[in-house]
Amino acid sequence: MRTESYKRTDIEESWILVDAKGKTLGRLAAQIANILSGKNKPEYTPNADMGDFVVVVNASEVNVTGKKLDQKLYYRHSGYPGGIKSKPLREIMENSANDAIKSAVKGMLPKSKLGRQMFTKLKVYNDDQHPHAAQKPVTLDI
Repeated sequence: MRTESYKRTDIEESWILVDAKGKTLGRLAAQIANILSGKNKPEYTPNADMGDFVVVVNASEVNVTGKKLDQKLYYRHSGYPGGIKSKPLREIMENSANDAIKSAVKGMLPKSKLGRQMFTKLKVYNDDQHPHAAQKPVTLDI
């Protein structure tokens, strides 16, 4: 037996369209992270970016369970003492729902240069219009 080691040039990347309407935020983010990292392919290699591009539409219609809309907080810090600020998920969803999906997926990717490269393949849109029709994305039921 011989273990194949694939390079980025050996893999052809495809575009996948995911409709987030009615889906649960965390479960959706986990499956998107698997596609971005390439874990859904038999050629998966942990040290190479083997994933596909993912286009998420209808991000504003994603669901969350329980009381997360009011209890889940997103933090940011200015770097100065006392400079921490927080926003509940409800406020994030009202202003830009695509940030909630991006944050959930980013937390499930590796914290390295490779993870940041994978994250650039994620395109999220609040409604069902997207500018990636020329790439002919394949619709995936999650």
